[in-house]
Amino acid sequence: MHTSQNHRAAADVEAVVTSFNQSSMIEEAVQSLISQTTPPERIILVDDGSTDAASVRILNRLEADSGSPVPITLLRRPNGGVSSARNAGIRSARTPLVLVLDGDDRLEPSYIEEVGALLRNSPSMAAASSWMRTFGVLEATVCPGGGDIRAFLSRNCCPATHILRRAAWESCGGYDESMRSGFEDWEFFLSMLETAPDAHIGIVPRPLIQYRTAPASSNVKSMEKRLTLMRFIMEKHLSSYREHVVDALLGVEAVSMERLFGWESEMLRCAEVGQEPGGVSRAFLQQPSYGDGGMAAAVRIASSGQRTDPF
Repeated sequence: MHTSQNHRAAADVEAVVTSFNQSSMIEEAVQSLISQTTPPERIILVDDGSTDAASVRILNRLEADSGSPVPITLLRRPNGGVSSARNAGIRSARTPLVLVLDGDDRLEPSYIEEVGALLRNSPSMAAASSWMRTFGVLEATVCPGGGDIRAFLSRNCCPATHILRRAAWESCGGYDESMRSGFEDWEFFLSMLETAPDAHIGIVPRPLIQYRTAPASSNVKSMEKRLTLMRFIMEKHLSSYREHVVDALLGVEAVSMERLFGWESEMLRCAEVGQEPGGVSRAFLQQPSYGDGGMAAAVRIASSGQRTDPF
């Protein structure tokens, strides 16, 4: 591990990196921390019970690297899930700000400098992060918006990789370690945002996170249980949903409308070029949904003038 320049460390930030059988990816994550324009004061690696021999060797090598420009501490634990691993790492941190990073992701060099500045300039900010650039099976820019608790009731508005205030983590009780099927970061953000009336989460509007995508990732798999997980979150944070029920419902509706308009635009484009829509879209046009804007979209498509019979 090396860094090309001698950068001054961010004395108020330590980094927690969780790892489970991630082999060389963990080295990339650690190197992205060491290469920061303001590196963390310390890197805490939490091995969540890795069983892969190559991963264990790499973690041992990182722990033994006395020449690392940033001190590295390795915590070994039985497998308890990412929430348990994050809590263990944050519990071991000594700084007021803690960066949480998954072991298969990477950071742009200015992440700590830019995201940390948001927190230092806003005492009521419980956590902060940035936009993401995905790599792997999907190359895209993802732009979460952050906000207060009202924004987070309808969807998660912050990446799992973020810098948090340790005091907010302590106040809310940390990550829910019973959540091992996904959405644990969304639930945690809601818990932090409930700790103070003016609590909010900031976002740097630049893609400073390199987020690895894979078809079998835990994030993709969690979508299969989305409704069950959302019910758990809503029931756990029922008082917040009751207090802000209008904001929650309008937030869900805004997401639905955005996707419906996107589908409608694509359908109109297909009509313009004479391309047949897929079977699901044809079925929708024959039996459009009612009361959610679906019928209006179907009428606009049918009357676009580009094609009188879209199916």
